[in-house]
Amino acid sequence: MNEILKRNIIYLKGVGEQKAKVLKKELEVESWGDLLYRFPYRHIDRTRIYKVNELLEDMPYVQLQGEIMGFVEEGAGRKKRLKAYFKDSTGVMELVWFNGGSYILRTLKTKTPYTIFGKPSKYGNVYTIAHPEVEPANSPMSSVGRLYPMYYTSERMKRSYLHSKAISELQKTILKEVRGQVAETLPDYIVRQYDMLPLEMALEMIHFPTDARMLQRAQARLKMEELFYLTLRMKYLHQMRKDVSEGLRIKIQGTDYRLFRSQGLKFQLTKAQERVVGEILGDMSSGHQMNRLVQGDVGSGKTVVALLSMLAVIDSGYQVCMMAPTEILAQQHYQTLSKMLATVLPHIRVALLTGSMKARERRAVLEPLSRGEIDILVGTHILIQDYVVFDNLGLAVIDEQHRFGVFQRSVLWEKSRHLSPHILIMSATPIPRTLAMTLYGDLDVSVIDELPPGRTPIITRHAYNRQMAEVNAFIWSQLNEGRQCYIVYPLIEENEKIDLMSLEQGFEDIRLAFPSRQVGMVHGKLKADVKEAEMDKFAKGETDILVATTVIEVGVDVPNATVMVITGAERFGLSQLHQLRGRVGRGGHQSYCILVSDDAIGDTSLKRINIMCQSTDGFYLAEEDLKMRGHGDFEGTQQSGVGIALRIADLSEDGRYVQFCNNLVEFILKEDPQLQLPKNGLLRVRLDRMLVNEKDWGLIS
Repeated sequence: MNEILKRNIIYLKGVGEQKAKVLKKELEVESWGDLLYRFPYRHIDRTRIYKVNELLEDMPYVQLQGEIMGFVEEGAGRKKRLKAYFKDSTGVMELVWFNGGSYILRTLKTKTPYTIFGKPSKYGNVYTIAHPEVEPANSPMSSVGRLYPMYYTSERMKRSYLHSKAISELQKTILKEVRGQVAETLPDYIVRQYDMLPLEMALEMIHFPTDARMLQRAQARLKMEELFYLTLRMKYLHQMRKDVSEGLRIKIQGTDYRLFRSQGLKFQLTKAQERVVGEILGDMSSGHQMNRLVQGDVGSGKTVVALLSMLAVIDSGYQVCMMAPTEILAQQHYQTLSKMLATVLPHIRVALLTGSMKARERRAVLEPLSRGEIDILVGTHILIQDYVVFDNLGLAVIDEQHRFGVFQRSVLWEKSRHLSPHILIMSATPIPRTLAMTLYGDLDVSVIDELPPGRTPIITRHAYNRQMAEVNAFIWSQLNEGRQCYIVYPLIEENEKIDLMSLEQGFEDIRLAFPSRQVGMVHGKLKADVKEAEMDKFAKGETDILVATTVIEVGVDVPNATVMVITGAERFGLSQLHQLRGRVGRGGHQSYCILVSDDAIGDTSLKRINIMCQSTDGFYLAEEDLKMRGHGDFEGTQQSGVGIALRIADLSEDGRYVQFCNNLVEFILKEDPQLQLPKNGLLRVRLDRMLVNEKDWGLIS
């Protein structure tokens, strides 16, 4: 950041100690630059001047010109208010101020031309604007004719007189103080080649644009810069790891790999699976460390792809580990891999390591592991502990990447005694392309975008709360056929206590509705061993109905579960609804998902539910989710060490900028991989600052 923008906000005219405290607490603003980069959330067109007789109910902000005819003070104490009668050539309206009358009376004069600006309300037959912005009609600093910025302000800020207008005035002060001193943050050749606004002009135009075109140019410049440096950081790390991180060279199609492909597979791989296996084997045989993310929708066959990758590594004399986010999921992977290998490759040794195992059980795994007598170790985050020592780790598979941070990934890189092991990350959370390019720019990405033939699509239906009797009748019909059912309740952090009460009440209601059936309950507040036991009972068929929160979103496969009922469905995003729906449809039986919403539902929520009922394509739903909710709400994007904190760019709207930055960064790094050319000196300086955090994570030496 420019040095002048590092000045403490307390030293900005109009702030002071008290307002500085409020700005820090409410907006995390501590410096001039922090505030200057708090951009308006919208601009209001103040080129039009309305007349009193043109006002309508529910109008947005408007401005009028006229004179104040007189003042009246009403009420007393906290209810005291000042009312002014404002007149133009077409009529009279009222202006109202609460608890600020004395200042207004000293400042404003009657029968003097003013421009007023605010949001009109109608009481009886009279229009009123509360706390309007008022300025002399002929003021040289007038906002009339401009695009007027609106800033986010909290109630606490407003109580400290830091409303939108005040923030606007502070921005004017900063821009005046720093004029001519804001250093450029992009190389001159990029700014000139793509006809970008200089940074200082872009900052001025984003706050106080002279017209709509200049606002668009300012937005384009600032969005591009933000995404450019994010992309540069990711792609540089990716390139550096490819160039510097020497990897174990894996043989292609060894004995075990060929035997399993010819005799162990009970089905033919899809073209997508074949393509992804080829990409993985190509990486691992290249001599460079693999860092690859495999995205695949629920049921796309990621486990088989992972197993084939493991066999290629084992054929080359190395060990493999697989890390899952929960014990029950680790147990499922252990059982699945053991079963798949038992008939054709019984000599491959698979072991399980979890936190709940007793010390004696752990030693029975750890000792042979360190001697190289275990080929595949499946476990939870316990795998990153120092006492877990491999003899010769060649591949680490991480399931459900969004449940782990960068730190866990980096620790696994250090687990090999020799060269860095290959890293294969699997995710059943479809991620939109623009988001994946930004979030996983340091990884190669493979997509399994094809489901195996013969899978029966899940039927999805919408029901209202008033139809729960019908929903329960349908659940009964499935239970009577020997099936099982999930019933999910929302648990949102802001309403956690209320939601837990709703969950527990729902649990009691379900027990009453299904008195002859076994009903279990799981949620994130339960102790881990209790939660695991309840989910295990459901997996074994000992429980007919599992009442749960979204802790089951990434959970065990229960082929016999054919019904997923999601209550409060309007409170979930598309991606999370799809993940929950993916808990059923894992067996050969027709499965169903019922989205239950409140009887009064908003248009956006109804649209989201209708999209769910129409499509089972996770990647399509992820794109729609990003459009509707924005990147900040997208499930899984707030990861340790990878958070995307964008000030102005919006990945749901700015895909063209993401693609542009991706292409530009690739071109620059191809021409100048280490950014050593003089023209890229500024990029090198900025990149070095960004990489400090990477060193803290142990990602680079």
